[in-house]
Amino acid sequence: MEKLTRRNSLLALGGLAAAAAGWRAGEAGAGPAAVASGAVSCVLTPEMTEGPFYVPDEAVRRDITEGRPGTPLGLHLTVVSASTCRPIAGAKVDVWHADASGVYSGVQGNTGTFMRGIQPTNAKGLALFDTVYPGWYTGRAVHIHVKVHLGGNVVHTGQLFFPDTLTDAVYTKSPYSSRRSRDTRNANDSIFRNGGSRSMLHLTRSGSGYVGAIVLGVHRS
Repeated sequence: MEKLTRRNSLLALGGLAAAAAGWRAGEAGAGPAAVASGAVSCVLTPEMTEGPFYVPDEAVRRDITEGRPGTPLGLHLTVVSASTCRPIAGAKVDVWHADASGVYSGVQGNTGTFMRGIQPTNAKGLALFDTVYPGWYTGRAVHIHVKVHLGGNVVHTGQLFFPDTLTDAVYTKSPYSSRRSRDTRNANDSIFRNGGSRSMLHLTRSGSGYVGAIVLGVHRS
C-alpha cells in the first residue's frame, strides 16, 4: 500500500532553464540552505487534490493514447530533489487525463485505459509520455493529473495546467471543435486558484502538436 505524504512539492521557477540553473548550483555544493536562500532557483508550491478519477496500477508505457484522436502532446516531466534541485532517477511518474472528448477511462462506466500510464525517470530525472491535448469537462479547466512515486511512497500529487489562449487555439480544430465551448477557464477553476499558476506546463510547438514540460521537486520520504 502506497503512503501519501502531504508535503509541499517544488516547481522550477521559469521552467526548464531555471531548473538547469538550479542543478548547476547544486553540483557546486549547494544543499538545503542554498535552496532556502534562493541560490538554487526553486519555489515551493502546494500539492493539489488527486481528484475522483485516479485508477491504481496503471500500465508502464510511454504512449498512452491507445489510438484516440487529438492534437499530439509530448509530456516531458522532470523530477528533482527538493533539497538540492538535482535530478532523481528511478522515480515513477503517473499521469492520467481526459481524452479529447472530455472522457476518462476506467471510471463512470467507461472502459479501457486510454490517457493513463506510468513512466520511470531516467538519469536526468526525465519521464516522457506521448499523449494528446486533453479535452474539457463541465466545471473544470483543462488539466492533467500527476503523481510521483518514490521508494514505495507517493511523494507528490498534483495537477498540470495549460494557458487558456493556447487551449482556445487547439480547440478550433477537430476533434475538439465538434463540441460546444468549454464552461470553465483557469481563473474560474477552484483547483487552479490554489496554486495552478505555478503548475503551468511550459509549452512549445512540435510538428503538428506540442511539447509540455515542467520540473517537479519532491522530498524523498
